[in-house]
Amino acid sequence: MTTMENRPVPGGHGAAAVAGTAPATHTAGGTDIRTSEPMLRLVWTDAVTGAKGYLVVHTLVSGLATGGTRMRAGCTMQEVEDLARGMAAKTATFDLPVGGAKGGIDFDPKDPRAIDVLERFCQAMRPWLDAHWVTAEDLGVPQHLIDEVFDRLGLGQSYHAAISRAPHPDRTLRRVQAGLSAPVPGGLLLGDVIGGYGVAQACLGAAGAWGWDETTTTVAIQGIGTMGGGAAFYLHEAGMRVVAVADAAGTLYRPEGFDVPELLELRDAYGEIDRSRLPEGVQQLARDAVLSVEADILVPAAISYAVTPDNAADVTAKLVVEAANSATTPEAEAMLAARRIPVIPDFVANAGAAAWAWWLLLGQVDADPATSFHRLRTEMQSRVAMLLGEWIADEVPLRHTAWRLASANREAAAASPGSTASTASTGEALVIP
Repeated sequence: MTTMENRPVPGGHGAAAVAGTAPATHTAGGTDIRTSEPMLRLVWTDAVTGAKGYLVVHTLVSGLATGGTRMRAGCTMQEVEDLARGMAAKTATFDLPVGGAKGGIDFDPKDPRAIDVLERFCQAMRPWLDAHWVTAEDLGVPQHLIDEVFDRLGLGQSYHAAISRAPHPDRTLRRVQAGLSAPVPGGLLLGDVIGGYGVAQACLGAAGAWGWDETTTTVAIQGIGTMGGGAAFYLHEAGMRVVAVADAAGTLYRPEGFDVPELLELRDAYGEIDRSRLPEGVQQLARDAVLSVEADILVPAAISYAVTPDNAADVTAKLVVEAANSATTPEAEAMLAARRIPVIPDFVANAGAAAWAWWLLLGQVDADPATSFHRLRTEMQSRVAMLLGEWIADEVPLRHTAWRLASANREAAAASPGSTASTASTGEALVIP
């Protein structure tokens, strides 16, 4: 069911309903992202399993929107809508020339039928994936899996809607793939770690703003998959002590800090740690204990709505850095602020992967990891310093300052002659080199 007039979607698989497209005013210029209605909500029902899938396009800029596709049992339209709004905020905060969207499927990603459900969902969304929606990995959907589905569908790679606008798409695809697969220290790939690297830089930027000694700063991380694992790796490399990590099986706590590279070697494909191979001295605690262990920084990097009014009082950290989308509910964030615990919002802290993907598409970074790390470190730390500056001076919640930054960036882009934001309603194509 949808809340607006339903219209059929061409090329769909199974049953689909669209909440009709919004008028041209629902573009980047002159719209408050926090309160504006999404321009499109789409509901899909898989004809084989009955699974529900959702696409929400919050904002189009130059006819494009970007946002990952997630899969989890219990995924809802409201969740996907919140995440699409968050993507619109990310692209605005980092001044990217695209809008925000999100896809979600209510299905267990561990089910052996999951890849086929994902393929049918993408086939149903093909009118958008062909020309308007640039998607990527998200919770339950690793990048290699969604790229496999795109290849099956003849779309090449999940950035297809942008790559197809290049004068030489094959050349652009090779450049993008070279960046995604560039090796980095630790035996990983740049495309797999860049999001976690950005979260680490948000933490390091905060430590710098407060004058903390990195070698004595402690961190607890909820979730040790792509985002949480990457953040843990780069925080450890920078000298911070990662003292607690949590996965689906529980919290692991080591007050003196983990050897993070060694710990990451114990993960399975779903980001869960093999308890039978843990080093000595690791305490095994309840899953939610990660929120209350002694640590300077708490990084929720697993699920949305992890910090709620029911557990916000348990948080002992001096700072919360949202690596997961919508990790803190508004009520919980207000409770934390009342205790003088600021929250770096998701659309800043975890925007590194989205920002970097567009820098790569636009040719602003290349396959050299050093170039990408320098750009992201500079951009992330400067934004975090600005947010914390207002918090330190007047205790202005970081999210409020970040929303102001996002709105100011979009308004400036819309007012600029010939800008992509000012031509959003016409769908004028963004030039991809």
